[in-house]
Amino acid sequence: MIKQLKPKSHKIAILAEGSFGVLESKTATVLVRYLSDNVVAVIDSTKADKDVGDVIGIGRGIPIVRNLADAMQFQPTMLSIGIAPPGGELPAAWRVIIREAICSGLHIMSGLHHFLSENTEFSELAAKHNVVLWDARKPPDNLPVATCKAADVDAAVILTVGSDCRVGKMLSGIEITNAARERGLNAEFCPTGQNGIMVWGWGIAIDAVVSDFTAGAAEQIVLEGAKNHDLLIVEGQGSLVHPGYSGVTLSLLHGSMPDAMIFCHQPSRQEVARYTVPLPSLPEMITQYEMLAAPIKPAKVIGLALNCFDLTEKEAQDAIATAEDETGLPATDVVRFGSEKLVVAIQKGC
Repeated sequence: MIKQLKPKSHKIAILAEGSFGVLESKTATVLVRYLSDNVVAVIDSTKADKDVGDVIGIGRGIPIVRNLADAMQFQPTMLSIGIAPPGGELPAAWRVIIREAICSGLHIMSGLHHFLSENTEFSELAAKHNVVLWDARKPPDNLPVATCKAADVDAAVILTVGSDCRVGKMLSGIEITNAARERGLNAEFCPTGQNGIMVWGWGIAIDAVVSDFTAGAAEQIVLEGAKNHDLLIVEGQGSLVHPGYSGVTLSLLHGSMPDAMIFCHQPSRQEVARYTVPLPSLPEMITQYEMLAAPIKPAKVIGLALNCFDLTEKEAQDAIATAEDETGLPATDVVRFGSEKLVVAIQKGC
């Protein structure tokens, strides 16, 4: 029901026209980080002829090209939309590129709220050229209201939670999953957002689900992952103190019914992004998550994943030490220093 295309079986050209960058094109950056062997080119005429690694610091050797015709020289089999346009609507110029890609036989992977498969022109053209329009954000039909079935799975369930949006819940989940597998654990990452789905190839984008069924969607993800795995790392969304996205955060907490949580945080961030809401202290935020989990299924935060991308290495090490002192929990930056501490914490705590 929630299986999707497998991007790892494709050669991918990424459309990031006019916006390719670390913060400007999150989807593109995530695909380059985790599917670098599959990405053959990035389309952005404003940065054409540069190397991807020179722009975002990863993906060295992947070219940035001017248009789809230039990207086709690298024989892609899929076009992925790598940025979210303002207002969520597809610009006219993008429509032309998507039509060209379909006519060239490329499957289309999109994480937009605007579903390409529901566009009559695109769907008819896709049928004619035998290609798939994969809307990674489109939820499955007939999702249930949560029934607490996630409590009955044999697998250990770990939920990544956090202080705010875009602090690394998805990235930390993937890094922990990969590190756990390296230690021989039968682990699976359970995506709940479009970028995680586009990397991992399955999941449900919780933010596209009607609110009554978001916890049920989280439950379905856990039930699916537990069929063949002993350890599930469920991708969190939003934050309990986020004015806009706290609802989806709580739905994931109650729907997935985790055995434990990993708390994600950017040490340099003092307020909720784009709001003037001050962030509580780390111990306060951890207590909030544990308190709200307790009535449904008690779960403790057992480790911290800190996003120190904007700090020097010494500043990052100091921030980690401070967080460990404040909370008494193991902490790390999973990109800079690896996920070993957190995998050990999971093994001890579950």
